Amino acid sequence: MILSPDFFQWIDAHAADDVAKLRLKYGRERAFEILQIECRRKYAAKLEDTLGRNAEFIFPTALSGEQSTSDALAHYHATLVGEGKRVVDLTAGLGIDAMALARKVGHSGHVVAVERDEAVADDLRHNAAKYENIEVINSDCRTLIDIWAREGMRFDVVFIDPARRAADGGRVYALDQCEPDVVEMLPLLRKIADRLIIKASPMLDISHTLSLLPDAGQMIVLGTPLECKELDAICDFDRKPAADTEIKAVTIGVGIHNVFHFTRQAEAAADASFGVPVAGGYVYDPYPAVMKAAPFKLLCRDGIKALGPNTHLWYSEEPVEGFPGRTYKVEEVLPYMSKHIKRYAARYPKVSVTARNFDVTADVLRTKLKVKDGPARLFAVNAFNGQKLLITCTLLTTK
Repeated sequence: MILSPDFFQWIDAHAADDVAKLRLKYGRERAFEILQIECRRKYAAKLEDTLGRNAEFIFPTALSGEQSTSDALAHYHATLVGEGKRVVDLTAGLGIDAMALARKVGHSGHVVAVERDEAVADDLRHNAAKYENIEVINSDCRTLIDIWAREGMRFDVVFIDPARRAADGGRVYALDQCEPDVVEMLPLLRKIADRLIIKASPMLDISHTLSLLPDAGQMIVLGTPLECKELDAICDFDRKPAADTEIKAVTIGVGIHNVFHFTRQAEAAADASFGVPVAGGYVYDPYPAVMKAAPFKLLCRDGIKALGPNTHLWYSEEPVEGFPGRTYKVEEVLPYMSKHIKRYAARYPKVSVTARNFDVTADVLRTKLKVKDGPARLFAVNAFNGQKLLITCTLLTTK
C-alpha cells in the first residue's frame, strides 16, 4: 500500500474534528483519511490493544471494522494454539485474530493469513508488517486448501471464521449455509491440519452444528457478561473424539474469566430441583454464554434450586460461590397482585425490570408499575408451582 507522506500526520491533526464537517470540507480528497478517523473512534474500545500497538493501523472499510473480532476474543482464540505452531487463518479479514495468533506462536511459529479481497489483503500486509512470522496470501481459501492437500502441505492448526450472511445479506442459521461452507471443506481440511477451529455465529443450534462435525471434541460458547458472542468448534483430526462432546461456556471481560464445562450426557442424566425464593436468600442469573450452552439441570447444585423449568433463574437460601453468572440478594418477594402493583413504585421508584417466563414483557410491566430504571433489579417470574412473583433484588457481583 502506498500512502502519501502526510497521511498519518493529517489523521493525527484532525483526530478530534467533526467527521461530518471534514467530509463537507475535504470530500473525496481526504475520504480515506476521514474513514480512519471515524473507525478509530468507533472501534477504540473493541480494538484498544491493536490500535495501541500500531499507530499506523489501517481500516480498509468501515465494514471490516464492524465485522472484525475484538481484541479480547482474539486473545482467547490464541489460547487455543500452542507456541511454535504453524497456523493458517483462512478468513483473515482485518487480521485481528492472525496477529493475536502470531504473538502466541512466537518467532518459532508461523501464521499464514488468507484474505480473498485484494484491497483488504493489501491493507492487512501493511498492518502486519511488524510481524515477521505472518505471511499474507490474497486468494480464495477453497482454492488454496485444494492445492495444499495435493502438495502435502501441513499445518498444526487451521482457523476459519465463515461469513454469517447469505449472498442477499440475510442471516443464515446453519453452519453449512455459511460462506465458505466449512462442512463441505472438511475432507480437504483433514488432509492439511491436525486441529481445526471454527468460529461460528452464536445464533447456530449447538446440537445441529455438532451433528455436522463428527470430529468435534469440544464446543466453546464464548461471551461477555452481557452478550453471547460466538461458538467455537474444536476438531482434532489427529485423535478420536470422545463419545460425548465437551461443551464449555466461557465468559470473559474486565477482571473476569469464568468457565463452566459439561457434556450433554451429564446434563441429560442430572436431576433438577426447584424452589421459591424468600427475602434474605440469593438469586442467580447465568451469563449469556451459559444460557446458550443450556446446562440448566447441572446448575442445580450445592443447595441451588431452579425457580422453574423455563424461568432460567436459580435460587439458594445461603450464598454459593462460583455460580457462572451474576448473584443477587433477595430484598422482597411479592405475589403478582393488583394491590402490590399499585404500591410498588412508592417503595421502589427506580428498579431495572426483567421478565422471565412471565405473562407480560418487561416494558409492559415497567409501565404498569410506573417505575424508572435504577440500580435495584426486579425479576418477574412464573415459579415452578404456578405462582407469579415479583422478586426485588440488589446486585452483589458487579461483573
